[in-house]
Amino acid sequence: MMNKVFSSSLDAIKDVGSGSSILMGGFGLTGVPENLIEALWQQGTKNLTCISNEAGLADFGIGRLIAKKQISKMICSYIGENHLFEELLLAGELEVELVPQGTLAERIRCGGAGIPAFYTPAGVGTEVGANKEVREFDGKKYLLERAIHADFAFVKAWKGDTEGNLIYKGTSQNFNPVVAMAGKITIAEVEELVPAGSLDPNQIHTPGIYVQRIFQGKDYIKPIEHRTHQLDAEEIKELSPEDIKKEVIGKRLALEIKDGDYVNLGIGIPTRVANHIPKGMKVILQSENGLLGIGPFPKEGEEDADYINASKQTITVATGGSVFGSEQSFAMIRGNHIDVTILGGMEVSEQGDLANWKVPGKMVKGMGGAMDLVASADKVIVAMLQTTPAGKSKLVSSCDLPLTGVRCVTRVITELGVYDILPEGGFKLIERAPGVSIEEIRAATAGRLIL
Repeated sequence: MMNKVFSSSLDAIKDVGSGSSILMGGFGLTGVPENLIEALWQQGTKNLTCISNEAGLADFGIGRLIAKKQISKMICSYIGENHLFEELLLAGELEVELVPQGTLAERIRCGGAGIPAFYTPAGVGTEVGANKEVREFDGKKYLLERAIHADFAFVKAWKGDTEGNLIYKGTSQNFNPVVAMAGKITIAEVEELVPAGSLDPNQIHTPGIYVQRIFQGKDYIKPIEHRTHQLDAEEIKELSPEDIKKEVIGKRLALEIKDGDYVNLGIGIPTRVANHIPKGMKVILQSENGLLGIGPFPKEGEEDADYINASKQTITVATGGSVFGSEQSFAMIRGNHIDVTILGGMEVSEQGDLANWKVPGKMVKGMGGAMDLVASADKVIVAMLQTTPAGKSKLVSSCDLPLTGVRCVTRVITELGVYDILPEGGFKLIERAPGVSIEEIRAATAGRLIL
């Protein structure tokens, strides 16, 4: 009988050689196989291809392997706050393949399920779709995407047994369940390793058939990238002039949400919506890392601290919430089960095209889940300041920056006004912010403005 239990992370990875491909679980700083990454760092294995949602920070997780030049190629969806990763990408010193987040999750899932390829609407009309087969189904275009599998898969779980059955905790499911499926050899590190038969079969997320090696980890850091909370009225008064403009946008965005809506909020300005949800209103926030969190938001006289906010890093779930893997999260998105999608933007064209993930030669954050969201949602609202710090309009005739989606935006909300994108093109002004003149709006709009 095969013994899957290893004594340490170094013992478990001793045959991971130069040139290996490795799938890694984790989303941001949550559910990261810290011990396995540390063992790779100590072993010094180089020329690795790493497939992961992102690369953590320069001094944590995969970022440590990048800093030590052990990784020659990254396949991921998001750069995040890893500034060294971004610098190496821009300098051409690291090969990087950026993939829409939902596409990445499904490519990995298909790799583990024996499905060679699938069609998805994410990325149609963008640089992601270059040189890929496009096919039309029911009047809508889809890209053909190939499955991903790797020599090894590293996953992190909360509990596991000696047969390799795994249970994840909270949003640490994220990419871990699909990653566990798609490695030729899957290595799991767990916080608690128990004898076979100790786990409730109804609670197991990853069956042991997918796991070849398992060990009990130690010394977990579990850093938090951003800790946020719902601002009160006094805190809002202390904000900078620019942040006050963003709060104005957040307050107006809240009016787009109805009681009982399922809402996905992008990073940046959209997360400020949570500061302005009316007391007692029920809103279900959906996050790509595998979270549905429910208000009701606090009623008058109640404390705000125990209620979920819109941060992607939040793992606390208010009453009635649920957690799941990222592949399930994007099934919700692609299946158009989200009522309202609100994203930040760098440019929006008068045709409704959106650019929000890359400034060539200067900045690359990655598309994350944005391409999946805009490709499938009926109602996409973009929240942004109307001009750049240099005074250039972000409401343009056509986007100069690489596209996130084509003809996908239905409404834009800025600190100056609210605009609907007309089917024939053009920004139709439907509201002016208090104290803002038509002349100010004209001056800040480069695309066709319709009054």
